[in-house]
Formats: sequence, structure tokens, C-alpha cells
Amino acid sequence: MSKFSRRAKIVVAGAVVLTAVGGGVAFAFWSTSGAGTGTGSTSGGASSLTVAQTAAPTDLAPGVAAEAVSGTVTNGATNNAYVNTVTVSIASVTKASGAVGTCDATDYVLTNPVITINKDLTPGQTTAFSGTTLASTTRPPPTRTAARARP
Repeated sequence: MSKFSRRAKIVVAGAVVLTAVGGGVAFAFWSTSGAGTGTGSTSGGASSLTVAQTAAPTDLAPGVAAEAVSGTVTNGATNNAYVNTVTVSIASVTKASGAVGTCDATDYVLTNPVITINKDLTPGQTTAFSGTTLASTTRPPPTRTAARARP
């Protein structure tokens, strides 16, 4: 007489069949290969940033303290635009009325001209920037003192 009953043999045989079928399906899934084509694309969108200066130094001269430069960045696009930094530079120098001599951009210095924004602007959103200063690099004229006669 056999050690296993007929029912036990059927259960074991069913388990072997299920394992073989399941393993075959898994093998077929992982070993198949296919062919085909596809495409994908991304778009950074159209950038439409406007930078506006809101505070401009005026009447800078030798010996005058540095003045702040600040402004805003506005996203005019229909998609988000990420702003990493704003870099302030001197585009031109306008001579003040009544000023003597001539000056150009080399006569001035910007302190902290690169301002970190790190902001994703939604369409129409505006963000402010500040932290840059502008000063004259030329030295003030020497002051004259009256000569004193010594006895």
C-alpha cells in the first residue's frame, strides 16, 4: 500500500501543475522581447521675463555713500518660468546737471551684483530683488587748508 492517499496525490499533482504553469508564465513574461517605435518630447516653454529697476541711485559722486539698486522680475509667459539669479550691471552713466568732468561705468563699483532668486514664477507672477549697491570708485578731491605762517 502506498504511503500517500489518492487525495494527497491529486493535491501534490495539482500543485506541481500550478507551479509549472505559473513559472512558465513568469518565464515567458521576463524573456519576451518586442519591437516598436515611440516618440516623446518636452518643452521649456517660451520665456517672457521682464526685469524692472525700482530703485536707482542718483547723485553719486566721489565720497558719497553707496546707494541701493533693487527691482522686480515678472513672468509674462503663459507657462511657469524658473528664475535662478538676477545679475545687475551698469548699462550707462548719465551726467548730473551741473556736474564737472566726465564719468563712465569704470568710475563705479557694484557690490553683490548677482542676486539669488531661486523661484518658479507662475504666469503673471512678480518677485522682488534687492541687495546690490552702487558707489563711485573715484576719490574725492583733496580738501585744501589755508597755510599758516609760523613765527
